[in-house]
Amino acid sequence: MAPAAAAPSLLRQPRDEPTSDDSESDSLIAPLGRDLSISCLVRCRRADHDKVAALNKSFRSLIRGGELYRQRQIAGIAEPWVYMSCNLMQWEAFDPATRRWFNVPKMPADPVFMHSDKESLAVGTELLIVGREMEDMAIYKYRLDTNQWTTDNPPMNTRRCLFASASAGSLAYVAGGVTIKGEILTSAELYNSDTATWKPLPGGGLKTPRKKCCGVMMDGKFHVMGGYGPDRVPMTSAEVYDPRTMTWEVVPDMCPPSCGPYGCPPLCAVVGDELYAAEVADKKKMELWRYVKGRNAWVSVGKLPATVACTGGWGMAFKGVGERLVVIGGPRGGIGVVEIHSWVPPAAVAEEGDGGGGSAVPLRWEVIAGRQSGTFVYNCAIMSC
Repeated sequence: MAPAAAAPSLLRQPRDEPTSDDSESDSLIAPLGRDLSISCLVRCRRADHDKVAALNKSFRSLIRGGELYRQRQIAGIAEPWVYMSCNLMQWEAFDPATRRWFNVPKMPADPVFMHSDKESLAVGTELLIVGREMEDMAIYKYRLDTNQWTTDNPPMNTRRCLFASASAGSLAYVAGGVTIKGEILTSAELYNSDTATWKPLPGGGLKTPRKKCCGVMMDGKFHVMGGYGPDRVPMTSAEVYDPRTMTWEVVPDMCPPSCGPYGCPPLCAVVGDELYAAEVADKKKMELWRYVKGRNAWVSVGKLPATVACTGGWGMAFKGVGERLVVIGGPRGGIGVVEIHSWVPPAAVAEEGDGGGGSAVPLRWEVIAGRQSGTFVYNCAIMSC
């Protein structure tokens, strides 16, 4: 693969010298007025926001101040982008709609944080990276509107790693995990990106302590699946939190097929409120599964991309991005390229039987992007805004 052209920045830096455009009023598009201008701009693709910000001071302020993203949220407009790190402290963004890559500024270089295991989650217009510094856990935050990282961010009430997390709009849910002293947790927290605050989850935490668990949002509920308890035995149950009733429910045997005894947390993703899982413990198997809600059972849909390399689930990403399932990783043998494989599940899935997927049915995975980079995916998150 030929060297890729340099990706554009997510947001161009402001010009040092003023121009005649910088003296324009707050009307933005003068003949339309400010409100109508914003109602038009909220429909502008995220990939074009850097061009909008470069027009003049008013447009730049609209984006860098976060107002455009707030208005998009009110209008129910969101575009999911993939954020991934294949090199320590370096992140990149990918827009599946335009199939364009974007550079993210390099993270601040704390040597301990750089080499620690890290968790990532995207919420609102923020990307949160949780890792360890010298004495305790810390959170580094990237903000899309300002295109900058900050390190002095509010910590969780109970600092942790190897937790389950999922997001819905400007709210992120976190549960379980383990402290720096090795205590496996039941506690759960809620993060509000609008106020940059953490608080205990209303209704309390998990019923059972667990770490290395995974989290997804499905049917408006926060699902925490699998993981390990203090006895180090893999857990097969799930716990489901309903924000409307602020209660937890235990669902036995909901955990998908394992990544192996030394593998990563379960690889789960949701598309169209349907739950999928990647079984990668056996490199020869590489199976895709779908959860049948009415039967609390998993059925095989087919094979994962055969060329993606991973070790017990580490080094690859499995995510739901809008209407797509994506598998991200480097090819076996490692040639310095990371690839994004995409499959769009059927719009409607039957609740009984296997939903038309059957067992070991070949799936038409499409490689929608490739990029010269590290081939090990350290972290990945989906930001939809």
